[in-house]
Amino acid sequence: MTGLTRWIAALLLGATPALADTAPSTDEARTAAYMDSIAASPPRLRLFLQAMPKGGDLHNHAGGANFAEDYLRWAAADGLCLMTDSYRLVDPPCDAPGRIPAAGLERDYPRYSAAIDAFSTRGFEAGTGDPAVAGYDRFFSTFERFSPAYSRHVGEALALARAQAAADHVSYLELSSGSRVAATVAAKVGGSDAADLDALYARIGPLLPDAVRQVTADYDGYDAEMAKAGGCGGPNPTPACDVTMRYLFTALRTVPPRQVFAQLALAFATADRDPRFVGVNIAAPEHDPVAIRDYRLHMAMIAFLKARYPRVKLSLHAGELSLGLVPSRDLAFHIYDAVTVAGASRIGHGIDISYETDAAALLQRMARDRIAVEINLTSNAVILGVKGAAHPLALYREAGVPVVLSTDDEGVSRSDMTNEYLRAVTEQGLRYRDLKQIVRDGLHYAFLEGPSLWRDRAGGAMVAACASLEAPACKAFVAASPKAERQWRLERDLTLFEARPR
Repeated sequence: MTGLTRWIAALLLGATPALADTAPSTDEARTAAYMDSIAASPPRLRLFLQAMPKGGDLHNHAGGANFAEDYLRWAAADGLCLMTDSYRLVDPPCDAPGRIPAAGLERDYPRYSAAIDAFSTRGFEAGTGDPAVAGYDRFFSTFERFSPAYSRHVGEALALARAQAAADHVSYLELSSGSRVAATVAAKVGGSDAADLDALYARIGPLLPDAVRQVTADYDGYDAEMAKAGGCGGPNPTPACDVTMRYLFTALRTVPPRQVFAQLALAFATADRDPRFVGVNIAAPEHDPVAIRDYRLHMAMIAFLKARYPRVKLSLHAGELSLGLVPSRDLAFHIYDAVTVAGASRIGHGIDISYETDAAALLQRMARDRIAVEINLTSNAVILGVKGAAHPLALYREAGVPVVLSTDDEGVSRSDMTNEYLRAVTEQGLRYRDLKQIVRDGLHYAFLEGPSLWRDRAGGAMVAACASLEAPACKAFVAASPKAERQWRLERDLTLFEARPR
């Protein structure tokens, strides 16, 4: 029956022709149509997206996930001081010149507000940030300003990050985190020469078992603090208790080579022994002169350690660069080396992909090998000024490269996961089914242990045991796989979300 004959038949039956031909036939279609109808209204879209189940956040940094107000509160409780010139938190005494107590700062609004600005990138996208300071300089300067408060409240900070994930209906959080123990190991190797990786590893290797035990003990304590904060295991647990959290042990790329190697060695050893650490990452400003100089050495270090710890997975910051930030030649190989030399399973940011040598072949390889890219829209806009049509999200999707949406440093950027999804709609033109694919991919490409619910690609055929999600065989499969369990819940939650009256 042609469209015209269907219209005539509907008219003869007394139906409204347009509705008879176009009314959504499934809950998914109805939900997609509703989102289309509100896409031009950010307030309505926010309400819709806030409630949408969002799977995993695979690129989120401990410390950067927390807000300036939290750090000022902790600083006040700990008796820390604020430097009035740089707005850095420092240890007491607070009556020294150029210092004021953090306690009571909320009664001095101009300084309180200036501290929030110093601890974040507030106002930069709105054009009210300091015009003399680049977004990337403001962003990366925040961490040393609030780190004295963070280092004393790691467990509380992690609990707040998990609570924010729950508020955004994120069910899995893969947090980039480190350890104070890494600095201790790095200090014992000292120096800057790292030409002989075998010799360097021979020196560091004996230090690792005890260092891993210290890391494990620290995170046991953080886990206990998080459980207490959420009332987990008690009669009235908060929604945060239902968010699964894992860690990517993250090294910093801006210190001397031996220290980078020491951090990475501890990262690999910890991820190999402690199941809470599901992978390894490397971070810090990619445009820093040390990071630029040593980039290929760092990739070689990671490849060296990957050969010794083959089970450890890699998500690597690569391509968080833009034209003009660094010489053009430094845009040509960072993603390529992260994939082909280091063996990354996921790429964080990947902004400079179109500047990579033979980018088409690299995209084809990433699509073939299912190397997902962690897209951070707010962060990329604030730090690099890359947004809208200039962002490579569409390029990755057109090439068949899997993408996931993530928050990066939501506290520093004054954003959240719901805002990342909103930007994907309003700035990138994504629609409901696009978001649903990204939601599913956020768990499919997570490093959470266990086989996936999906046979190949998320949203395609499920594993044989789960031809029916309610079948006993499926329930047994899900019970044995933390990843499949999260995915099973996500499918249930998406079904309930789409069944809501619109």
